[in-house]
Amino acid sequence: MTRRGLFGSSVMAMALVTFAMSPTLRCIAASTDDVDFAALQVDARKSFTNVVTPFVNNYCTRCHGQDKQKGGINFAPALKKPGETASSRRWKQAVAIVKSHEMPPEDAPKQPTDEERQKFLAGIGQIKFLSSKDPGPFVIRRLTKVEYGNTLHDLFGVDRSLADELPDEVFGEGYLNTLSPLQSEQYLAIANDALDRILGPKNGPPAKAQKQLFGKMPLPGADERAAARKIARSLARNAYRRPPSEAELDVLLRVFDLARENNLAYPDALRLMLKAVLVSPQFLFITPAMQAEAGRSIVPLDDYQLASRLSYLLWATMPDAELSALADRGALHEPAVLKAQIKRLLEDPRSRALFDGFGAQWLGLGSLESKTFDPAKFPQMTGAMRSSMYDEARLFFESIVRENRSVVSLVDSDYTFLNGTLATLYGLDKRVTGPKWRKVKLTDANRGGILGMPGVLAVTSFPERTSPVKRGVWVLEQVVGEEVPPPPPNVPALDKQDKHTVANLTLRERTELHRKDPVCANCHKVLDPIGFGLENFDAIGRWRVQDDTGGAIDAAGELPGGKHFSSPKELKTIIASRKSDLARNVTEKLLAYALCRQLEGYDEIVVDHLIETIAKDGYRMQTLITEIVTSYPFTHHRIASLAQEK
Repeated sequence: MTRRGLFGSSVMAMALVTFAMSPTLRCIAASTDDVDFAALQVDARKSFTNVVTPFVNNYCTRCHGQDKQKGGINFAPALKKPGETASSRRWKQAVAIVKSHEMPPEDAPKQPTDEERQKFLAGIGQIKFLSSKDPGPFVIRRLTKVEYGNTLHDLFGVDRSLADELPDEVFGEGYLNTLSPLQSEQYLAIANDALDRILGPKNGPPAKAQKQLFGKMPLPGADERAAARKIARSLARNAYRRPPSEAELDVLLRVFDLARENNLAYPDALRLMLKAVLVSPQFLFITPAMQAEAGRSIVPLDDYQLASRLSYLLWATMPDAELSALADRGALHEPAVLKAQIKRLLEDPRSRALFDGFGAQWLGLGSLESKTFDPAKFPQMTGAMRSSMYDEARLFFESIVRENRSVVSLVDSDYTFLNGTLATLYGLDKRVTGPKWRKVKLTDANRGGILGMPGVLAVTSFPERTSPVKRGVWVLEQVVGEEVPPPPPNVPALDKQDKHTVANLTLRERTELHRKDPVCANCHKVLDPIGFGLENFDAIGRWRVQDDTGGAIDAAGELPGGKHFSSPKELKTIIASRKSDLARNVTEKLLAYALCRQLEGYDEIVVDHLIETIAKDGYRMQTLITEIVTSYPFTHHRIASLAQEK
């Protein structure tokens, strides 16, 4: 067997053993606020029994029950266990389709009254009180490509581009917690490259980093294994983002011993030990450093894990020296200390990671770089333009956070950030020139905020034209947090309409023709007005008064509740007035991102409390972020089934 074979897969295997056998650090579980949900739970059960269950049995289970599962939807399990995680998605679907009057279908034997619908929706809203006070599990996840590159850089000063060969994450698929054989080989290759840069190439002169990491060579006759253990402790403390356990050190020392037994020199044995650190799950994964006290199923994170969770949320990298020192002192969990650290991290330039990781995914801008546009219609969509669209949104988002503005400012603001490239789309290329970014006050009230940003308007368009439906769905789901039912099957796309019939029709007229289908009408009557309210912006965000057919743009519409608008600025005003909905949507999405999982059950009650607190401070962004980081699900986690504890 070659040395590469001996110290390739073997190191990864030993690292996996390290993870499996590692006893986690203990932490004293702080008591949590006891809230009496008894009365609320009684009301919720009564409402579910007397309102929700009869409604579902009367109007839903004929097609979506145990005997028949039309569209693959079965409400029977959700009726039996309404508060469980598996049921939450089903209830969200139910809310969306009942609210839009999509279900029951028009040809159903009977229809609920509007009063029945409202009572049903209210009953669904109470299901959250059937959940136990549960912060949820801690999601053990692998570092993302960006986090991995940043962490390597902050540990050893190597270039972040070392991580470039790793595959990109797929947005929307959640965090990954597995390693394929190919990925294992990739991490081994990157570790070898990193070691060459840190310590110098094998058999070459040692690099100046080597002395900083390994210290002086042991004197003849000294206990080199004791020296190696001391070095392992130092390396692992930084790489694992917490003090290593003695068992973890034992595994690293076995790697050192294996190397020495195979006649590797002392520095080379240390090099191999460092490689074991770099490919260990303790380095590649974010894990809870926690051991439960007997009989406890829910415990707070210890200060080391809290430091990592905070740092990777706001900086996408490992905790810095200040966070690590606070964790060592056991002081980070103190409310005043934690809040001060949140503020410090947000004021640091590295907090752009919050936009790159959360903001861009929330707004849908992750697809901007690769999105296809018709080059004949939109030759402006160069790489520079796409990059400028992204950076405008990033700079705007960062300004809302750092200046501690209201969440509402994300929709209703009178400024943006422009360079010469992007200014051409705003018609401000005479006012703003060159590559330099600058904050620009906008005089056109139709602009300002995320609804009028070219990047957002571009990703919600088709390659050759705008899409009122896509824009309407985006506003409802991403801005105000409404659940939009999926389109019915076998409905022909707009582009499949008879070309002779629609030849002289505007896009709005074609869409209105399309929605005459009663199957489509209920959803489209909500989606289309919002999308048409943004039709003055073309597929890449330029202002226009005529659509592609030459017909005049009609941006007028009416939203549920009788609110009328005739322009983007009036639509923005209506949406901005829904302060609580805007704040709740951002809070839910950011909390889910921070926890690396979908929200469920008790999380809804937590969000209720967060919104109540945030509202008192005008829905300010730093307050929102601080409340999320100090929230029960962020600072605690479940380590065993609640049923087991009972």
